[in-house]
Formats: sequence, structure tokens, C-alpha cells
Amino acid sequence: MIKKISGGLFIMWYLLSANTTFAFTHADTLRGSNGRGREWWDVTRYDLQVAFDTANKSISGINQIAFSISSAPHDSLQIDLQEPMILDSIFLMARAVGEKDITLAVVKEGNVWWVKYPFHKFHTGDKILLSAYYHGVPRGAVRPPWDGGFSWKHDEQGKLWVSVSCQGLGASVWWPCKDAQWDEPDSGMAMRFFVPGYYAISNGRALNVDSSAVNGQPPGISGWEVRNPINTYDVTFYIGDYVHWHDTMMGEKGVLDLDFYVLRYNEEKARKQFAVVKQMLHCYEYWLGPYPFYEDGYKLVEAPYLGMEHQSGIAYGNGYKMGYEGYDRTMTGYGLNFDYIIIHESGHEWFGNSITAGDMADNWIHEGITTYSESLFAECIMGREKGQKYCHGEWQGIENDKPVIGAYGVNEEGSNDIYDKGAAIMHMIRTMTGDDEKFRMMLRGLSKDFYHQVVTTRQVEDYISGKTGLDLKAFFNQYLRTINIPQLEYYIKDDQLNYKFNNIEEGFTLPITITSGDKSKTINPTAEWQHIKWKEGYNVTFCNNFLMKVKK
Repeated sequence: MIKKISGGLFIMWYLLSANTTFAFTHADTLRGSNGRGREWWDVTRYDLQVAFDTANKSISGINQIAFSISSAPHDSLQIDLQEPMILDSIFLMARAVGEKDITLAVVKEGNVWWVKYPFHKFHTGDKILLSAYYHGVPRGAVRPPWDGGFSWKHDEQGKLWVSVSCQGLGASVWWPCKDAQWDEPDSGMAMRFFVPGYYAISNGRALNVDSSAVNGQPPGISGWEVRNPINTYDVTFYIGDYVHWHDTMMGEKGVLDLDFYVLRYNEEKARKQFAVVKQMLHCYEYWLGPYPFYEDGYKLVEAPYLGMEHQSGIAYGNGYKMGYEGYDRTMTGYGLNFDYIIIHESGHEWFGNSITAGDMADNWIHEGITTYSESLFAECIMGREKGQKYCHGEWQGIENDKPVIGAYGVNEEGSNDIYDKGAAIMHMIRTMTGDDEKFRMMLRGLSKDFYHQVVTTRQVEDYISGKTGLDLKAFFNQYLRTINIPQLEYYIKDDQLNYKFNNIEEGFTLPITITSGDKSKTINPTAEWQHIKWKEGYNVTFCNNFLMKVKK
């Protein structure tokens, strides 16, 4: 997702103060934990069909949920579908029971629908298929994409323009599913839409559907399929009067299909703005490894909100401006050399979409590494020095209001610092590694070794430590799990530079380069006073590649 900014200030999109006390509810636990209704089954595929009543802003549909039994099952299965949507009925399909379809009993508890059946008679490894029928008026978006839902709009020519954004809020705001970030359908997903007079764009590749016109109008039927696992919040649609063009790129894994959909009257400026895509993808493949979804292609679609990282169908709404809606959020001037939304949201194809955090509390893996990928792209087009200045410019948005890692099991992200502090963490690791090629191989290794996988922060920490050869336990604890910024305190006396760190975790240190004129040294401060020889009166300059404070 995108970091929320307004009026040149960095603002937490959830509008919470640093002293907020969280009181999580039972509903939060149902939504964010792998409880008794979820832990024993693993989604293998979704097949979703949705019909739109645009006049009443309502939808109805069917979702077929294929899953396998992964452990001893319970007698209740949790399906998520948020109010005011209604689950009409759910069937256990005949192929699972060998007889006929069985209507299952359902008990509603808030946004959870408990499906009752003696599932315990099934065995580990059994394949089950449910069909869930539903309808309703889905929640309208308040501040998309941060406070999401359906965006019902019309374009400048009065034609329908509709889409959905639901990261954090959850896919269950508009279709019934196992709305758990850690359980992606292993065999992908098919999506079919019926919108009279319009063609809906979605993730992946188009399916063959009846395209015969009815009374000279488009049939309103469209179908799409992703062959790879996909986050449920990444599943989307775009309804509008779109024009489309196709292109290809020779990437690391061969020919990559590129598709672009924009409002008809924006085609000329869109072709100019989107020309950066090939350069961006080549840059990301160099730093992060091959694009993760060659089978599903890369798609950029104009959306009625700012943007979202919808897998293989990225939402674009930056108004064909450079920077972030024409603003350089780094305040360096370098951020106006590219379109922030294209670069940031595309970076999520690697971190967020291919590599997914198993709990929202670990979403810094998505946002921090993706935010750092912006500076890697800046480096690709402007050089290393300007790329690093771009990165440093983002640090001014760090608030240290609460830890980067949130509360586990309650569908809660940590601080909004998952973006800029997360990027700072990656840049500091690069600095400590001291070898750009080793750092690049570590990033590419993450993409390769965790390809299409769900991970934890601990796994990522251990991987980075192993590949860089650095002991980063205290480093990660400091920057991910506390709000304390290390303070380097020093003084010069009797030809000695005396120094130590304040506000640090046990075992924390950084390799800090200090310079004066043509002299330079590297020190490793700890919580204890240390000293080196240093001529009194010489100026001391500390490198700015670490997120820390300095007190003389």
C-alpha cells in the first residue's frame, strides 16, 4: 500500500496518537488469528463469480472454495464475510461426500459465518469443495485505499468507473473467503464478472468468455485467472470505459507480457507516463530478482483512487504526475524524477505479493523493503549518490510513535513507520554489509528462496543475518521492536574522542565512520564509554547512513 501524506506532512492514516491504548476484541482475534475454525484447512483454489447491480450499488455472487484438510478437523469452519453483506447459503459439493450436494447449517457471529458440519469424519489430505452464495451492498470506501471498500464513481464523460481496495480491511468486505493473510490459494484463482454494458478488468490473464454483443452493447461478461497464489486483499476488479494496449519485455525469465488499461480519453498521456515500466522492471529484476508472476503477466490499470499493489493488476491513480501526486515526499527534488505510484506499487510484486508476511504485524516486510526499492530505482536512473539522498529524505517521515511490529493475531499493523523506518533498516544493513554485490545477492536470494511463500519477521531476520554474515539480533530488536533511536554521545578531551550509545538494546552497536579533514576511523559504540586518540579541536563528522541521534 501507499503511505498517506497530506499538505506536505506525514500523517498516520489510522489517526492514532502515540499514547493510544489498544483494547482488542474477540472479533479482532477471529479476524487476525489462526483459530479453531481455520487452523485445520488450507485453501487450494477460489472460483469467484460476481454480478453487479450498478443502479443499486449492490452485488451478488458465488464463491467456490476448494481446500484440503491439513490437520484434525473441527466441526465448525470459519468463513469471513463482513456486514452488511449476507451469506445466503453454503453447500458441501458432492465430490467431497460422494453422494449429492449438502446444504450446510450456518451461524452468524458479526463478520464471521460459522459453517456447521461433522468435518471430523474427513481425514488429513482429503479435498473438499464448498459453494458459498451471497449478496448485499458492499461497504463504500471512505479514504481509499487506506480506508477501503468499493469506489463507485463516474469518469469525466459520465461513464461508470468502479473498483475496490481492501488491504487491512480485508477481501471479506465484498466476497466470502478465508480472509487470512497467511493462507493464499495454492493453485490460484478464477474471477468472473457480469456488469451490463461494461467489461471488467481483473488480476492475471483473460479467460475465454462469450464476447458477443447484445443489442450493440458489450455483453458485460468477463473472466480472469491467476495461476499463482494470491493474497485475498490483492484480488480486485476495475470497471470503466477503458482502452487497452499490449507490449512485451524480454526479462530474466523470458518474454513478460505487459498490459495497460486506462480511461479512453487519457490514452495519450498514459502511454507517455507508463513508458517507464520497462526501465523499472529491468531495474527491479537486477536488484530483486526475476519478476515473480511471469505466468500471470504485468498489468497497470487506471483506478478511481491513488493506487494499490493488486497482484499482476496494479491500480494506478496518480493523475499522470511525477512524484506523489506532484509532490516530492523526500523533499530532495529527486522524487519528482519518476511517478511514485508506478514505482512503489510495482515493487510490491516482489515484497507483499510474492513474499507475504504471515501476520499483518509483520507488514514492514511488505512496506519497508518496497519503500527501499524506490531508492534502488532512483539509483538506477540517477546514480548511487542521488539514490541514497532520496532514501535519506524519506527518513524525515519517521515518527517513532510505536514499534514497527504490531500486535500478533488481531489483524493489526504496527506503526506507519513500517514504510520509512523499514526502508532505513534496509539501507543501514546495506551500509553495514559494505559490499553492494553481497547486498544485492541477499535481496535476490530473499526473492528466490521465499518465492511465493508466507514468512515471518524472524525468518527474514535470520536470512538477512546469514547472507550478510552480520550479527543483527540486537539491531532488529532496536529498530523493529522499540521506538528508541540510538543516541551517540561524545566529547573530546586530552587528545581523546570519548563516545558511547544511549537508548539502546543489549548488545547493540553500529560501525560508525567518523571523519575530520582527510582522517577517518570506524568506531563501534556500545552502552559503555570507549575512546580513541583524537586531537582536540579537530572537527568530527559522523556518517549519515545510520538512523541515530548525535549529542556532543
